[in-house]
Amino acid sequence: MKVRKLFSVFALFLASLTLVVSCNNSQPRSTANVTGTDTASSAVVNMGFSAWPGWLPWQIAQEENLFAANNVNVNLRWFDGYLDSINALAAGQLDANTQTLNDTISSVAAGADQVIVLTNDNSTGNDKIIVREGINSVADLRGKTIAVEEGTVDHFLLLLGLKDAGLTANDVSIQPLETGAAAAAFVAGQVDAVGVFAPFTTQALQRPGSREIFSSADYPGAIPDHLVETRRLINERPEAVQGLVNTWFDILNYIGENR
Repeated sequence: MKVRKLFSVFALFLASLTLVVSCNNSQPRSTANVTGTDTASSAVVNMGFSAWPGWLPWQIAQEENLFAANNVNVNLRWFDGYLDSINALAAGQLDANTQTLNDTISSVAAGADQVIVLTNDNSTGNDKIIVREGINSVADLRGKTIAVEEGTVDHFLLLLGLKDAGLTANDVSIQPLETGAAAAAFVAGQVDAVGVFAPFTTQALQRPGSREIFSSADYPGAIPDHLVETRRLINERPEAVQGLVNTWFDILNYIGENR
């Protein structure tokens, strides 16, 4: 496998990793990890992930049997829509999911009993606000139409940038669209600006004259990405939780050894 080609995009993510373990008490596609009799338990952990570069390395664990090596039986479920994965975890359809800090806080505030067990990465520029030609400052966004998926990190990033420029959401017109649709609408000239994450940033920048006006690099630490699990999984199957955490570090070792 040519891991350099497939996973060079992750290099920026692998520098800062922090383990945060609990001290207490669109239709997804499934790719179940068949582990046989070597796993500590036959009970399956349903885990979701979606299209963010910092989470895609979980597929390595699936393909290289790293879950099995850590005695955890995982049904790794791909979600085309990130919000669909968040909703699935909150609804009890998943035991674990890859999601951001602010989305996890929102879920907990709404009553979900979730725990962050691993920090995969911090966004340092892959979340961007991209504008059309003629918009030269954040202040120029006043009265403009901005496409962004409401409730996601890029919506949060947009609000941070507006606040620093003395603006609020009431000073712009927000067009709520799924991230891929938001990028497409921007390229088609239907909106003035867009909030997107990689790889949709590349798509958005195909619009002639477009440029990044600010990104998560301007707000270090504002968008950390995590593995989040239900309290029930932690309480009932702590060995599976540890197996998932150990698997992540095995993934990092695999990437380092196969560059």
